[in-house]
Amino acid sequence: MMKTPQRALLVLMTLFALVGLSGCSTVYFNTMEKLGFEKRDLLVDRVEDTRDAQEEARETFRSSLERFQNAVATPDTELKARYDDISDAYDDSMDAAENVRDRIDRVETVSEALFEEWEDELDQYESASLRQSSEEQLGETRAQYEKLINRMHEAEARMEPVLDAFEDQVLYLKHNLNAQAIGALENELGRISGDVDNLIRNMEASIAESERFIRQFREQ
Repeated sequence: MMKTPQRALLVLMTLFALVGLSGCSTVYFNTMEKLGFEKRDLLVDRVEDTRDAQEEARETFRSSLERFQNAVATPDTELKARYDDISDAYDDSMDAAENVRDRIDRVETVSEALFEEWEDELDQYESASLRQSSEEQLGETRAQYEKLINRMHEAEARMEPVLDAFEDQVLYLKHNLNAQAIGALENELGRISGDVDNLIRNMEASIAESERFIRQFREQ
């Protein structure tokens, strides 16, 4: 016989699958609220997930740059092996970037639902003072959120030129598997290194902003 915790987990998984198939955020959030998960809690959870994804992406891009650098710094390595390694590094970077984009989208989805609900419920107050207090808190939270999401998008935008540069290197070596091609790639690495440094700085700023948002939101 299935134990109660296992049964509860199965119910949860089934609900998530059904909601996922529906593609409707409203249904999803209503279902989660019935299970005891408020939108503000989901927002904090998703900000944490995005922070974690950005931390992973930061390390992936840093590691990928090192792999590109190693590919041109080891002349005794077979050219095909070099190509395979930087191709894998590019794929890893693409996956990390896609994960970050997906997490940001999820943050925006729940934040829109939260702020819309919060604003609608302001009209339900009988107490003018409580309504004003809630409205002020809404404004402060929105301002904090806008700062956060802008940081996230700034870091997200920095990924694209790095991915483009990585892709150029992979394509060039794919069609030019010779020592001359390795030399051409080496000339580009300085610029790519600068782009990765900028990306990492933006990622770290976004991660720090996420930490501040989580801390402030939990103190409210």
